[in-house]
Amino acid sequence: MLTLGIVNTYDKIKVHEAHYRSIARAAPLAYAFGFNLALFDYPFKMSAEELVNFVKDKTTIGGSGKYLEELFRAGRFFVFDLPEKGFQPQFGAPVVTTSHPAKDKVISVDSLSEQVNRKKSFIFLIGLGHKGLPSELMERAKYHFDITGKGISLETCTAIGAVPAIIAGRVGQKRP
Repeated sequence: MLTLGIVNTYDKIKVHEAHYRSIARAAPLAYAFGFNLALFDYPFKMSAEELVNFVKDKTTIGGSGKYLEELFRAGRFFVFDLPEKGFQPQFGAPVVTTSHPAKDKVISVDSLSEQVNRKKSFIFLIGLGHKGLPSELMERAKYHFDITGKGISLETCTAIGAVPAIIAGRVGQKRP
């Protein structure tokens, strides 16, 4: 199982356009490439189903929430507070996306695709906000992944598109 996990580091109290637009942008990508979508620390005080309806009413991105609704109906859309310790085990090993991976935690796209082909599960964590992912999350994650392989920092929505596309493409290439 592969999960796209978006961690809100933008604003944890007030709902901003960036919050619901990031969800609307991520949903069709997760859906298209076979990923689940999990949100962490978003300032919405509503259930996943209520959030689907909220996003549908706020934007036309992602087919006006069509793909978010599809993910929800399929049991592939999740909303959580950021866990203080480990992530939900059903999501597999946490992989933080960063342009500055720690040398002892770095994992390549080839290694990831090999493990996915062996049915290993991963949650790819992407930070929403200019601060990036918090340092304690970077320390807790088992793996660090630079999607560019060149230390190039990507804007959140660019990373949201690149991670599932590249992983799904590489996994698909290695299948018989």
